[in-house]
Amino acid sequence: MQYEGVLRKMQTEIGSPIQYYMTFNNDFLNVNQVLNKTLKIKFIKHQCLNCGIDRPIFRQGYCKNCFFSTPSAGDWIMRPELSTAHLDKEDRDLAYEKRVQLQPHIVYLANSSNIKVGVTRKTQVPTRWIDQGAHEAIEIVETPNRYLAGITEVALKNHIGDKTNWRKMLTNTNLGEDLITWRNQLKEYIPEEAAPYFISNNSKTTLEFPVLQYPEKVKSLNLSKVPEFTDVLKGVKGQYLIFENNTVFNVRSNEGCYVKLSVL
Repeated sequence: MQYEGVLRKMQTEIGSPIQYYMTFNNDFLNVNQVLNKTLKIKFIKHQCLNCGIDRPIFRQGYCKNCFFSTPSAGDWIMRPELSTAHLDKEDRDLAYEKRVQLQPHIVYLANSSNIKVGVTRKTQVPTRWIDQGAHEAIEIVETPNRYLAGITEVALKNHIGDKTNWRKMLTNTNLGEDLITWRNQLKEYIPEEAAPYFISNNSKTTLEFPVLQYPEKVKSLNLSKVPEFTDVLKGVKGQYLIFENNTVFNVRSNEGCYVKLSVL
């Protein structure tokens, strides 16, 4: 089997285990079905997710020009507290920003190797947790817009981390933490504006990833340095493909790379 096209974030479907799909122009691959099979990834060129031109990818699958112009790469994406659509103020495209920012958002706790706080649109639950490789997560605040979720995250970051240790996540080094206890302890630090949106009576979500063998010590595949790679696929977690020789490949961080993918 051979697939060809530009890499995009893998699509997921909740299940036991989670189902992963790599989507291409006119085809898709259910990654779960090729576990224990040999994959060959060959880099062909770059293809910006916005303009489609073969230019070096700067960030998030975009070339440098598009990254600093497209509304889907505004600073408020990574820093929700910078959202201004609720004030009717434009960053790059007010209509787009209203559509994304002025909808329910979730502030959550996730455990992927360590407890972290994060923000996502309500429609992205549990997708966001899957993408981060969290084996468990819980919603703690549901706000009507992105700004309120953002300022809540900023406040809580003073008391808990906001980053995933991706190496520990991929080696399945998990800390035994009680998410409900953490949720209750953090309640007092929620900003006054967001306090009415605290969620007090929900339970955690547990996620199961399709991994046959975790790496002992991870080494990351960089297509710009190694444009052709072949090995046996042993698992998928977060947005990473895990191979037999301890190599891991972050599909999302390679968005915008046009590749040939062969199942041997």
